[in-house]
Amino acid sequence: MNDSTREKLEAAAFRALMHHLLVARPDVQNIDLMTLAGFCRNCLSRWYQEAAHEAGLAMTKEEARAIVYGMPYADWVAQHQTAATADQKSAFEAALKENVGTESKTR
Repeated sequence: MNDSTREKLEAAAFRALMHHLLVARPDVQNIDLMTLAGFCRNCLSRWYQEAAHEAGLAMTKEEARAIVYGMPYADWVAQHQTAATADQKSAFEAALKENVGTESKTR
């Protein structure tokens, strides 16, 4: 497979993931994504912003989040985010220590 085809397939898979998180499952909380998968929508937006910067494009954290969330982050939080339980917070803290800041685990 050539690079162009691979990139097209990767982009299509990313669009499918974004559609799933935005349309099919906006009810899935970031805290649960992070706990179970080691990444969340905020991670995706950070990776998107980093890719933009690597390509020489200026992009703010807020701009990247608006792309990943399909709206301003504050609007998404107001519409979809629920209060975390004590168990969710505890599991999140453990997942955060394991997954965030370790380049090999987040890419």
